Amino acid sequence: MFAKIASTGMYLPAREVSNDDLRAKFNATLPEFVDKMEASSSIKTRWWAPDDWATSDLAVRAAQQALERAGKKPEEVDLIVLGTDSPDYLTPATSVVVQHKLGAKNAGTFDVGCACASFPTGLSAAAGIMATNKAIKCVVVIGVYMMHKLAAPNDPMIFFYGDGAGAAVLERSESAGFLGAAYLADGAYAKSWGIYAGGTAEPASEDAVRAGRTTVKMVERYPPEINNEGWPKVVRNLAHNSGFGISEIDFIVFTQVRKPTIELVMDDLGLPMAKTHTIMEKWGYTGSACIPMALHDALEEQKIRRGDLVVLVGSGVGYNQAATAVRM
Repeated sequence: MFAKIASTGMYLPAREVSNDDLRAKFNATLPEFVDKMEASSSIKTRWWAPDDWATSDLAVRAAQQALERAGKKPEEVDLIVLGTDSPDYLTPATSVVVQHKLGAKNAGTFDVGCACASFPTGLSAAAGIMATNKAIKCVVVIGVYMMHKLAAPNDPMIFFYGDGAGAAVLERSESAGFLGAAYLADGAYAKSWGIYAGGTAEPASEDAVRAGRTTVKMVERYPPEINNEGWPKVVRNLAHNSGFGISEIDFIVFTQVRKPTIELVMDDLGLPMAKTHTIMEKWGYTGSACIPMALHDALEEQKIRRGDLVVLVGSGVGYNQAATAVRM
């Protein structure tokens, strides 16, 4: 038996924060910053959740839509796999909070914490579990992001952070759905971008708060070759290991941080832009959620058809990269 994507869902909060809003906020201190970021990323706006919401509130709504589209009730879910680097808590896992809020009383859960590579990683983990455990028949995989709430209010990098969640329901199938996965990482970049106080390396303290080490911070910009070269490499590794050619890919979805990077990588792979989809223009950078949100949106726009070979490529701070191939 194989794991197959039965349905997808997503949730976008209601509050829009446009580039004009950020221009008004930052132009006095960082003139032209927003213009430069818009030109380099193609991000024009983003959406934020209410101040009293947590990451789990976004995740539940995406999961509910995915389950409704699959014709499943929460109590039919056997496992919830949730990927994020903006969790409700350091511990317990956000997935267990989602399990309770969703009413999935029969489901086990675990979190995947490799930042924006979490969804393809979680999808491959869920598919492997289903292939080796006959009792696991329905799995909900969620990618969710609320990083703006973990940023300092005056950090200009909030330009990128949009809130959102995407989910996929996996069911058992006699035909191949999940085809394979490939991974890359380089922990030498672990201290380039992150939240560095609050764990065992540096427990939370008043000094850490004053130094801004309990909020997300870019310490050093990543070199562009991490994605420009890393994404083609991980896709070629995936294709080789899974037994298909690059030209056989019907559709490919990347982490949605910079449209020019996606254009460069598609050219490297010899694939037309018609075989990919971007959402950063209208929803901002939704991190761990952007791949399932883009997948859902492409399905809604009928850019992906049943039987298509679809590749999902994620890239997260640390850094982690992951690619999975699925037959829709």
